Amino acid sequence: MHMTAPVSTGFAIQHATFNHVWAALTLEELYRLGVRDVVLAPGSRSSPLTMAASEHAGLRCHCHFDERGLGFMALGIARGSQRPVVIITTSGTAVANLYPSVVEAKLLGVPLIVLSADRPIELLDNGSNQAIDQRDIFSRHTIVHHDLPPPDAEIKAAFLLSTLDQAVDQQRRTPGPIHINCRYREPLYPGSCLVDASDYLAPLGDWLTTLKPWSYWSSSSAVPALNNEWKTFAQQRGLIVVGSVDDAHQAQHAIELSKQLGWPLLADIQSQVRFDPHNLIHFDLALHDECFSAEIAKAEVLLQFGGRLISKRLSQFIAQHPWQDVWLVDPLPQRLDPDYCVKRRLIGSPADFIADLPTHSEQSPWHQLESLQRRTSLLVEERCAAFSEVGVCHLLAQLAVGQLFIGNSLPARLMNMLGTNRQTPLRVFANRGASGIDGLIATAYGLSCTHSQPTTIVLGDTSALHDLNSLALLKQASQPLVVIILNNDGGSIFHMLPVPKESGLLERYYLQPHGLHFEHAAKMFGLGYFAPESLDAFTAAYTQALQAGVTLIEVNVPHQQVADDLTSLGEEIREVPREQ
Repeated sequence: MHMTAPVSTGFAIQHATFNHVWAALTLEELYRLGVRDVVLAPGSRSSPLTMAASEHAGLRCHCHFDERGLGFMALGIARGSQRPVVIITTSGTAVANLYPSVVEAKLLGVPLIVLSADRPIELLDNGSNQAIDQRDIFSRHTIVHHDLPPPDAEIKAAFLLSTLDQAVDQQRRTPGPIHINCRYREPLYPGSCLVDASDYLAPLGDWLTTLKPWSYWSSSSAVPALNNEWKTFAQQRGLIVVGSVDDAHQAQHAIELSKQLGWPLLADIQSQVRFDPHNLIHFDLALHDECFSAEIAKAEVLLQFGGRLISKRLSQFIAQHPWQDVWLVDPLPQRLDPDYCVKRRLIGSPADFIADLPTHSEQSPWHQLESLQRRTSLLVEERCAAFSEVGVCHLLAQLAVGQLFIGNSLPARLMNMLGTNRQTPLRVFANRGASGIDGLIATAYGLSCTHSQPTTIVLGDTSALHDLNSLALLKQASQPLVVIILNNDGGSIFHMLPVPKESGLLERYYLQPHGLHFEHAAKMFGLGYFAPESLDAFTAAYTQALQAGVTLIEVNVPHQQVADDLTSLGEEIREVPREQ
């Protein structure tokens, strides 16, 4: 049976049930507002939404049986495509399982649109099956929440459309997740005949035959004129820091400004320009060096693009340095200022900000940081010559192709410390909003859906175990996808933290070694598998993995090795070289 009967004029006037009329209106309006991808988990109460999404010719549907992974897959698709993504779940704990991804989306300003199916209000709090109170379930972690009434012919269709229009406009002004709670009474599935909604839909007029949203909202986000303030700011010794920026084109403007002003550039791994030759690639470790630190301390002002810096040493330097002035540019209207140093907060893109600045002739650098960094870089190369976590991460920064997703805890820190400059571009992403280990594999898969080149994810063993069932998604990947698991048997990062070691506290409650390996997981999910034991073998395995299919590469290392490597490397950098 056909669930809808399309008509020549455009939007269908016949639907399976009246619930399906509202569901179809919802998906159609969201399509007109820019949505192209919908992610769905199975469920009964959400059937009207599922059917509407599946029948819409302009929407790509992605499925996952686990709502937690589903939310992170949507996060990856939204970040990679730079478009809002719809999530459809049934009622009950299915909605609650989205919580971690919604939190991450709020902190990173990712445009997710959660359409949660729900029971009508009369089925709450009375023992009805699979019923929880979903009203504002995400609390302060959404930028818009609407609890819709059950579909009713007495409620104008324009009410539903205009509610969605306003919500998406608010999302454009303040990027982040939207939650629309959709209550449906039975019937949820098609019956013997279709519902004719022509009279109900008639007041929508031209909307039925066009591709325009019901209502238009407009806003202006012009960067204020700062010519006088900028002239004073730019005449001082400055430092440019680039934090999290998803768009490489935007970040490139910061590089050009750095060259023009003669200011040093410190780019985070999330900046998209981390590996540019102009960036001081080993600044994090070089801050151990007294000479480097003394030179960078001559800076008087700071200009930062993007927030959420991974480098703790850089963050501490920014917090403790006596700046004359600090400016922060980011399109998200969040504070992004953990140490309350920022004196001028500019909400806008780097490109827009820089375009409004007066042009200057290129200035000579005021600093010697590049030459002072060389000693650190040589020590890094020496330390990374052996097969280890630091060696693999340093090598991966050179070998990676297409896009790289970096897991939290140690991998993010290692990739931010290590690496060398490279000529070929590399898109780099990380979930550094809440910095959790939730849904990392699912996020990387979502990113892979948006890019025609290979995708690589590097993560720790605990993170991999946390999202193991999302390996089931990977067989759907259309481009090569490589999962690199740094297996140090538990939470090795705690070796670098002042956790008491007495009475087995460190091992039992923090490290939690598991003694597990991932070869059988790779077989279970139909993935290729390598376990290299040298850097040459890793290079060969990774190069082969980039050719086709989905491959899991497991790097097995002693649990304390990375802590020892970083400790000794820091000591070598801090050591004052003897004069010849």
